Amino acid sequence: MRKHILIVSPASERDNNGNWQTASRWMRCLRGAHAVAVAGGWTPADPAPDLLIALHARRSAAALAAFSTSFPERPSVLVMTGTDLYRDIASDPDAQSSLLHATSLVLLQPAGLALLPAPLRAKARVIFQSAPSLRPHIHAEAARFADICMIGHLRAEKDPLTFIRAAGLVTHPAVRLLHIGGALDPALGQAAVDAQAANPRYRWLGALPHAKARQRLKRCRAMVIASSMEGGANVIIEAVTSGVPVLASDINGNRGMLGEDYAGYFAPGDAAALARLVDRLLNDAPFDALLRRQCAARAALFAPNAEQAALRDLVDNLLL
Repeated sequence: MRKHILIVSPASERDNNGNWQTASRWMRCLRGAHAVAVAGGWTPADPAPDLLIALHARRSAAALAAFSTSFPERPSVLVMTGTDLYRDIASDPDAQSSLLHATSLVLLQPAGLALLPAPLRAKARVIFQSAPSLRPHIHAEAARFADICMIGHLRAEKDPLTFIRAAGLVTHPAVRLLHIGGALDPALGQAAVDAQAANPRYRWLGALPHAKARQRLKRCRAMVIASSMEGGANVIIEAVTSGVPVLASDINGNRGMLGEDYAGYFAPGDAAALARLVDRLLNDAPFDALLRRQCAARAALFAPNAEQAALRDLVDNLLL
């Protein structure tokens, strides 16, 4: 019997960020079996779903609290984001209350389980996000540019300044550092404008539609994720499933995605270390090949059918 599922997302399609990508993809995963909608919130005046899925403990706290109070017998799911796990649940009362209200907790990578209060880990599970595989791009040996991209809106948690500083430190003659993302922080946007004017190796491309961003990613030699906190970055998945190696800040959330033994980590905020990794990847073919093998070994975790099966299993068990 088809049930009504509401996904509460603080982000909309216009925001085009990780929360929206999760919400829209999960809606597609579940629509074949259930009636699914996405909304920015829920109040007792709204029609009541059979199951509420909330993204972001702090920003969806009001909807989750209202639903669990109004319909305590109906299940709810809280999907934990990076700012939830690595900031808000330690100090924010709304985020902390969301952990208690939700029937089930979903994490997007396993390293974050240790951040949850021990009594709540029993109701948590990990569901890796996914992306369709793209045929890897074949790079011409005499290509004019060797592009390295970073994909993420300009805000403090993504640490775009480390990427900008690294652009001034790389030495490979063909390298360009391309940043895709809108300026959510005006000061960081101005820093990107200034860097582009001063350094031909750095280009800020602004916000691109998701499909165009992924095609640009596919043609890059590597993808950088410099974040100071991540819950389970979808851009890592999109790089891995496009055959693009990742250079990642050495943080808990990235380790949960790429594995403890991954060779492409750099210390958070260390632009010089990132620049060295970029130069090594472009100059050292065995190192490039190692990163590609390590990413390829993770690709099965990020398959769409695996995510859909895990999500449907969770939902079916909650709706029994």
